[in-house]
Amino acid sequence: MSLRINIPPATRICLVSLLTLSLLYNIARWRQIDTTGGTPTTSPLVPYLTLVPSYVFYYPWTIATATFVEQNIFTVLLNSATIFYGGKYLERAWGSREFSKFIAVIAVIPCVVIVPIYLTWGAVAGSSSTALTQICGGVSIQGSFLVAFKQLVPEHTVTIFKGLVKMRVKHFPALFLLLNTLSGFIFGTDTAAVLAWLGVLASWSYLRFYKRQPDLTGTSNGSGIKGDASETFAFACLFPDVMQPPIAFVADQIYTLLVAMRVLTPFSEDDIASGNQQVLARGEAGLPTLLSSHRGGAGSRGKREEAERRRTLALRALDQRLQAATISRPQTQPLGEPSSSSYANPAPVAPSGQGMLGETSYNPDNA
Repeated sequence: MSLRINIPPATRICLVSLLTLSLLYNIARWRQIDTTGGTPTTSPLVPYLTLVPSYVFYYPWTIATATFVEQNIFTVLLNSATIFYGGKYLERAWGSREFSKFIAVIAVIPCVVIVPIYLTWGAVAGSSSTALTQICGGVSIQGSFLVAFKQLVPEHTVTIFKGLVKMRVKHFPALFLLLNTLSGFIFGTDTAAVLAWLGVLASWSYLRFYKRQPDLTGTSNGSGIKGDASETFAFACLFPDVMQPPIAFVADQIYTLLVAMRVLTPFSEDDIASGNQQVLARGEAGLPTLLSSHRGGAGSRGKREEAERRRTLALRALDQRLQAATISRPQTQPLGEPSSSSYANPAPVAPSGQGMLGETSYNPDNA
């Protein structure tokens, strides 16, 4: 019986592009080494495949190809695994069309933004070699996939080394940025560090404000919802709780500035409420696990726990908004003089042993 690997079309195209362009790059690189008599450590320029800021005007297509070029077998294997597992999951969750748009955004925008950064850096530092930096690799894809997982399955717990290390998906973007930033300062991999930050920022901005997502609550007449205004997907929520207040303050100022410049359309109260309901609906939908779509057994139990944790977070956000609205609501009716409508529609009374929405609490197992 022949082995059959089911890979969605957009993911398959990304994998083929990665393997083909990486192979062509390394062939061109070794041919230059043979011609010039250099060593593999000199990394000769291949400006027609990789992104070189000084040559980008002569080879503009490298803005799209550089993301799929890897320089060694280890990064080829790493990015292939990222696209194979992450791409299959996201394409099945979003559909091929939306996944293709997402890949186009995270492949092109970081490369467009990094060019003026390195040109300015070289001009300020007075170093011509900075503008000749060879930029390539799928670091931006890795960071953007982690942001997408943060949106879809934030409470999913990943266990490695036979349970020795456990971490929830929502902490991965911050850890990814930390490791790449430290590596940039310590080992001089500044290109990977810049691409990591640009990939995370580009993917979060697209998912937050632009990407169309299916309406799981049935309130948009099948047209879908633009962006994700949920409070659990704010930019500060990509980072640990202790770092969120200062990051939220800075992010709010930037958001206000972009709204004033009419670059972004501000979220309405209905958008935020709808986004929070989408979080609840995604939890109830029971999305498949990251590495397998099979149902039953421990996988189903893990999905139920994840769904319960996500519902708890969304309910907590809704509770806070309800309490804030109750506190800010003006008291127009004098005490002791109930209106006639209060007799016609008495307030509902919670059953014994069951609290109202503002008292919701849930402590999932193994949280």
